[in-house]
Amino acid sequence: MAFNFQVFKTRTLTAIVFAAFMLLGLFANTWTYLLLFTIIHFGCWYEYQKLVALIIPGYKNISVIQKIVYPFFGFMLMLRFAGILNSFSFINDGSEFITIMIICILFLEIVFYKRSGIENIAASLLGFAYISLPITCMIAFRLSGNFYIGSYFHFDMGLIIPILLIATIWINDTMAYIVGSLIGKTPLTKISPKKTWEGTLGGALLAIATISAVTYFLFQSNIISTLLFTGVAVIFATLGDLFESKIKRLAKVKDSGNFLPGHGGFLDRFDSLLFAAPAIWILLLLM
Repeated sequence: MAFNFQVFKTRTLTAIVFAAFMLLGLFANTWTYLLLFTIIHFGCWYEYQKLVALIIPGYKNISVIQKIVYPFFGFMLMLRFAGILNSFSFINDGSEFITIMIICILFLEIVFYKRSGIENIAASLLGFAYISLPITCMIAFRLSGNFYIGSYFHFDMGLIIPILLIATIWINDTMAYIVGSLIGKTPLTKISPKKTWEGTLGGALLAIATISAVTYFLFQSNIISTLLFTGVAVIFATLGDLFESKIKRLAKVKDSGNFLPGHGGFLDRFDSLLFAAPAIWILLLLM
């Protein structure tokens, strides 16, 4: 894949503006953080439903219940983990809340809208698992502050963890594009023909090395834990990228949307995060 300077310039300018808004949302306060991921959540859901409608013809005629309630339920789950809904005793237990709401939604869908096929319901449930749960993990990272990468951090871990995760993914994506454009020759997979093994491995190694070095020299973090963190992040980020590429391939579209010139839509920009966030959540629980 030859290096295209004009494409790289467009992507870079867009990335700078986008990064400014992301940093404002991430660093200003918890409310801007919640607002940022609320926008990301509903933007991803909007594009996901459009893509599924191109893959499953019957999905175009799904009921209002499926079109609105699933994303709204995901948003409610985000608010629950943000602590905003804690005053309601019946949703204090997240697992019970999820189970009860899913059963209610399926009941309403099957009883009152008989035209909905199983594949439509399955697609909506997949959207909830694919989009809402990972975004909820990002909210939980920010507001819990209970996870530690090393024993020497004296900062707000609720902010450090999502920043490290997003930085790892961005460095991986950027370096994979540059390395792949310069020396990439071996296709990674038919799902995404432009991706190469050289770019994928180069981006991963540079991201792991950069984040590990920065956290070690600035915070004296545990190097093994940081390598695990960054390693898991880049692996699942790549899988998330490929998963979204597969969805777009099935839908026969190039981009999930046109929200960001040179980068596509919400799913194009956050596909890696949607896979990496749950993986990091599980890793940190184990650690």
